[in-house]
Amino acid sequence: MTEQHQLSLSTAAARKLASITKTPPQMREITPRHLLRVLPWVEVPGGAFRVNRRLTLTVGDGRLSFVNEGTRVWLVPEELRELPAFRDFDGDQAGLHALAARFVQHDLDPGQPVPGGEIVLVAHGKVAVFGPGAYGKRTQLGVLAGGDHLPSSASGEALTGCTVLVLSREALDETLSRNPDLRDHLSRPPGAPPSNRHGEAAIDLAAGHSGEPVLPGTYVDYDLAPREYELSVAQTMLRVHSRVADLYNEPMDQTAQQIRLTVEALREAQESELVNNPDFGLLHNADLKQRIHTRTGPPTPDDLDELLCRRRSSHYFFAHPLAIAAFSRQCNRLRVNPGVSDLPGVLSWRGVPILPCDKIPISERGLTSIIVMRTGEEKQGVIGLRRTGLADEWEPGLSVRFMGVNDQAVLHYLVTTYHSVAPLVPDALGVLENVEI
Repeated sequence: MTEQHQLSLSTAAARKLASITKTPPQMREITPRHLLRVLPWVEVPGGAFRVNRRLTLTVGDGRLSFVNEGTRVWLVPEELRELPAFRDFDGDQAGLHALAARFVQHDLDPGQPVPGGEIVLVAHGKVAVFGPGAYGKRTQLGVLAGGDHLPSSASGEALTGCTVLVLSREALDETLSRNPDLRDHLSRPPGAPPSNRHGEAAIDLAAGHSGEPVLPGTYVDYDLAPREYELSVAQTMLRVHSRVADLYNEPMDQTAQQIRLTVEALREAQESELVNNPDFGLLHNADLKQRIHTRTGPPTPDDLDELLCRRRSSHYFFAHPLAIAAFSRQCNRLRVNPGVSDLPGVLSWRGVPILPCDKIPISERGLTSIIVMRTGEEKQGVIGLRRTGLADEWEPGLSVRFMGVNDQAVLHYLVTTYHSVAPLVPDALGVLENVEI
């Protein structure tokens, strides 16, 4: 068989003289970032945002109340009166404050034993309580939830992820020795100030009256220690060699493409911070009473209904894509149609869109969370906080500042964004925890 000779120029050789059509640099890390898109952003020119609320009074409701800022949880000192030993205390309030400050926080995983102590309080989660049985064996006495306390003679085991506060015997004795009123004087306390069903200080008013009765006088009391949110910062230093910027700038601007990809990465980090930051992130900043657990493990329509019923209105769900798939499987099993939102390809439940957010973490045991929120200042919902009008602003709230050229002829650009997020009232934000995927 004779060998055929090439009769024309090959395509491989022709490409040496051709202009290649190419795309800008692509990036797999880019996600829809629904959270950044739907949050209403509030300008914070002073770098801090204070959330003023009405004074909340919860003493006398039969359950202990706790305050949390991010992952840190502590007891409202006056709530110690909910314990039988302190119910009739009417001495120096400094003693209650000193005692509440001595509790130590423990975060437990399911199956972990509850640390022993003189007083053990359940701030969040569910705890199984065990005691000696009739025949010498350990028996389960019941299940405690947030706001309960363990009997002194019982032991406990975490059924879900839990937060407990423990006061040791040594800490109790030391506090009592320094506060004689707390140790020696017990008397009937004055009646707790009136409050509404949300625990806020009541506003006296009259309705349905006739004639000319004396109207009640009132005033609206405020929380004396409101939460303040300082803007967090995400920054990076972008370096571009001057030779690259000078010689390889056609047909695409190398510096602009480097900045574009860096900004995309910074925005991804910003959304992750809004979800996971232990100080202000949504997962850690939800009120303890607005965190619930799934009934059976996977997210069911009943679980999402319970999330919705705990707030006056809800605008968005946020869930990991795998959690959305798990919810869809449960809907298929129950032959329930979850519905479709106005956004293409986005499911909804009860008319509330379920937006995917891969920044919500999945634990090693395959557990995640689902967030629900109401947004906007006028709705007393969740708002994003940012500072715009920065020097060398590239996008609203994000600046790209030229920092000069070093001795190696490398250009330096400081890329910065400032951000935070704040729920204005507790029921603006809810979290479904321990969701199996």
